[in-house]
Amino acid sequence: MASTEGLVPITRSFLASYYDKYPFEPLSDDVSRLSSEIRSMANNLLIDCPPTQGESILIDEADHQPPHKIDENMWKNREYMEETIFLLERSNWPEGLKRQSTPDDVECTVVLDRVKDKVHNTLKILESFQAKNAEHVFNTVMTYLPQDFRGTLLRQQRERSERNRQAEVDTLVNAGGSIRDRYALLWRQQMDRRRQLAQLGSATGVYKTLVKYLVGVPQVLLDFIQRINDDDGPMEEQRHRYGPPLYSLTMMILAIRLFLSLSWERFETSKLKKEQLTVLEQAVDVYTVEFERFIRFLSEVFANSPFFISAEVAGALEGENDDYKEISVPAGKSYEVLLAVDSINSYIAWDFSLVQGKINMDIGFSLEFISPSGEKTLMLPYRRYESDQGNFCTFMAGSYKLTWDNTYSTFFKKVLRYKVDCIPPVTEPVQSD
Repeated sequence: MASTEGLVPITRSFLASYYDKYPFEPLSDDVSRLSSEIRSMANNLLIDCPPTQGESILIDEADHQPPHKIDENMWKNREYMEETIFLLERSNWPEGLKRQSTPDDVECTVVLDRVKDKVHNTLKILESFQAKNAEHVFNTVMTYLPQDFRGTLLRQQRERSERNRQAEVDTLVNAGGSIRDRYALLWRQQMDRRRQLAQLGSATGVYKTLVKYLVGVPQVLLDFIQRINDDDGPMEEQRHRYGPPLYSLTMMILAIRLFLSLSWERFETSKLKKEQLTVLEQAVDVYTVEFERFIRFLSEVFANSPFFISAEVAGALEGENDDYKEISVPAGKSYEVLLAVDSINSYIAWDFSLVQGKINMDIGFSLEFISPSGEKTLMLPYRRYESDQGNFCTFMAGSYKLTWDNTYSTFFKKVLRYKVDCIPPVTEPVQSD
């Protein structure tokens, strides 16, 4: 049993410092370009043939933001990949394509088989990543539990629970449940696991008996499993730092899946054109390469991230943040700070950064003067930054407004970490004769 003496659960401040060592190289520009092209191709299919009710549900999903949580996005990528593979199975092709009546049809089938294999390989990589990560977390937690029959019973309980969950999935599939239905169930099961962890950590419900039975379980471990999944807990740092590229990839595979679904339903009147097929294959190539790169990156980050840190380290990191504030600026919104300046030659100073600034995210920033009559004068022109540190010497008394702008963002909120101050002018002491 590993010692937890002097340790506390990881904090958000620690993860911010830890993730600074692991910046994710931004996604290729081809992700956004090809996602837009695929979506445009899908929209063109709807011009002469309005969507069915089922297609409208998929279109509505593609028009909204992807899930916020990292693991929920992983499940969504699995769902969309599996649905894409299903559509690319020869048995599910449109009848006109199955007949392969023209040379173009034959060429099309070759490309589609190739595309299906690429998506299938990426799906297997994702499944392996999820299984290994879940096992890593469980095994790490187990090292802090008593290494006797109690640990063995916990392992057996976990295995029994997972068998029951798999039986629930099998029952749904055998009853004719769709891929979408199955993944909705899988996500509910994932949320059940989280609730059970939180209940164990806070020792509520039936878990009071379990915790009482597991005499010797360190309190720091119970604190860890209680807080780790909080919406505003340590993992929120992970979502801010690495969520945006994953969100883009989620939307990309959804656009691919939507285009194929619409194409198959309209194939008899609107066959796949060579240029459409080219864009489709390029999109799948970029998606699979970038998604696998993201998975490999997260595997390294997760494998090296500790669960506990010393109380001294946690205290020092929290102390560094005492003067800073954090605010979430929603997509399409801005955030303002108004400072009242009484004396000319005062200095307005600022220092800000984005929590996810290492992954090609930015926010607009400007500074303006507002006179007592309400007239506005721009002091610092609008510009977009990942971070900035600066100051401005005032030459008029009045109000100064600092604005962080995220109105240009459609999907992503920005988490702003900032400090602003107004420093009055330094006056020389009067020398007496």
